[in-house]
Amino acid sequence: MNQLVTRRNFVRGLAMSAAAVTLPMPALAMKKRHIHIGHTGITWRNDAMEQAITDVNNLGFDGFETFGNVFDAWEQKPGGLGAVLQAHNLPLISAYCNVNLTDSSQRQRNLDNVTRWTGIMKKYGGRFIVIGPNGVHRDSYDFNANKANIVSALNEISQVIADNGLSSGLHQHTGTCVMTRDETYAVLDAVNTKYVRFAPDIGQLTKGGADALQVVKDYLPIVEHMHLKDYNGKDRHMVGYCPLGGGRVDVIGILNVIQKKEKKTPIKGMVMVELDYDNREEITPLSLATTSRDYLVKNGVVFRKV
Repeated sequence: MNQLVTRRNFVRGLAMSAAAVTLPMPALAMKKRHIHIGHTGITWRNDAMEQAITDVNNLGFDGFETFGNVFDAWEQKPGGLGAVLQAHNLPLISAYCNVNLTDSSQRQRNLDNVTRWTGIMKKYGGRFIVIGPNGVHRDSYDFNANKANIVSALNEISQVIADNGLSSGLHQHTGTCVMTRDETYAVLDAVNTKYVRFAPDIGQLTKGGADALQVVKDYLPIVEHMHLKDYNGKDRHMVGYCPLGGGRVDVIGILNVIQKKEKKTPIKGMVMVELDYDNREEITPLSLATTSRDYLVKNGVVFRKV
């Protein structure tokens, strides 16, 4: 009898083990992902940065990113944007700064702008400049004819930023002089990566036809910042982008790769959730940011308690 009971218990144990393998989340313990996640301000209008900072903070994001020209506008106000960030105890992490990489006559203007923006960033505790390439007419654009200027400009701009105490990275973008997978690889393989790091936009990579996860893996040693957004190609109001979890981007696969890297060496910037502003009255920036935050929480990302 005891032998029979033992066998039954053994078989029952095997059955329970097999069931555990097939149980869906969250029936099994959710794997926690401890990775710092911020949010960019582009989901809100530029004149609504105070509301953006309030919402981003209340949702438990770890940091904030805005634009260089937003800094310029806020510097005309007492305390600048830093006063608003400080009031909400939300760290400034990064600024997206547009520069002209193809026109060598714009080089000094680029340097003057990034020097000013870097100074403002340092004043408010920021640490990373996202270098946004200039737009071009893609139907007539010749990348090979412009590559030398792009590489030279990136090297010079990024060294100036480093000399002023911050880090920076190239942010490839649709409709600009560095858009496709091949253009991105060609530039990153040519620049001085001591100064020029990589700040990929995984939604933009996907829209451009690239395998975003593979690109991140290929250049992981120099990935120091990221725009995390999804792409489904459907929503014309947001040029095909959508909240996290609603598109075709392997968001969790990419986060797993970044988390593995951060266990060895923290990235200089931060993973920033991003989604373009939606001008439909029934869609609020807060609702979009909340949807992305909830998707990340559902997949084990730990947010700070507010």
